[in-house]
Amino acid sequence: MKISIIISFYKNLSALDLIFKALDLQTYKNFEVIVSEDDNSTNTPIFIKEQQTSYSFEIKHLCQTQDLGFRKNEMLNKSLKASTGEIIVFLDGDCVPHPKFLKAYINNLQEKVLCFGRRVMVDEVTTKQAYETKSIKKLSFIGLLFTKTTNLKYAIYIPFLTKIRTEGIWGCNAGIYKKHLLQINGFDQDYITAGVGEDVDIEWRLTAIGVKFKSIRFEALEFHLHHKENYSRTAIETGLAQLKLKKEANLFFCKNGLLVK
Repeated sequence: MKISIIISFYKNLSALDLIFKALDLQTYKNFEVIVSEDDNSTNTPIFIKEQQTSYSFEIKHLCQTQDLGFRKNEMLNKSLKASTGEIIVFLDGDCVPHPKFLKAYINNLQEKVLCFGRRVMVDEVTTKQAYETKSIKKLSFIGLLFTKTTNLKYAIYIPFLTKIRTEGIWGCNAGIYKKHLLQINGFDQDYITAGVGEDVDIEWRLTAIGVKFKSIRFEALEFHLHHKENYSRTAIETGLAQLKLKKEANLFFCKNGLLVK
């Protein structure tokens, strides 16, 4: 079964380089990569063209015509339309996957189930070292043990500790059959602030069509590279206010999504 990996990307080519290196080490090989760029940088297509010669997996690149601020959901919908896999797995452009990351989704995904993981928060010094050396060798439990990395427990590979979720999903580490996203009209493009529309909103709309949520946080491991926070509490509150209104109207099939009415 083919996986389409959608990487939500914005400006950080050094991180994208490390992600490609990690994807080349995946134990599951039937996948394509879609770089979903919420920007219109001239450097990105040049970089991807150069990288494509180093890797056997297909790399597609989609971008905005201009940078209008946070339009991540619009790019996610464009990427869904361009995808050819039956399964969609989401990564953020600052998250490096473990070699068995894709295998975790293949092992656990079922009809009407969204699987999700968590992320190790790599410290600033180790992130800088990874960029300077262009190496992901330290991105493991042992490699990060004596650093200031947090959430290190999520670097421990324990595949039998899966469960139906008790906490919310995160859009930086999630996978689902593509057809279930089509059932809710994809991502809601009304959200133009970060932190709600790309995961919290998706969660309630999938719940409305009977999708269950399965935590594979000790199997789908990923390493979040350090950076300063790039969205505010005000942005989240704006998104939550939108979400409240959409829930009240029961708009689980969003109006401004893959198919705009």
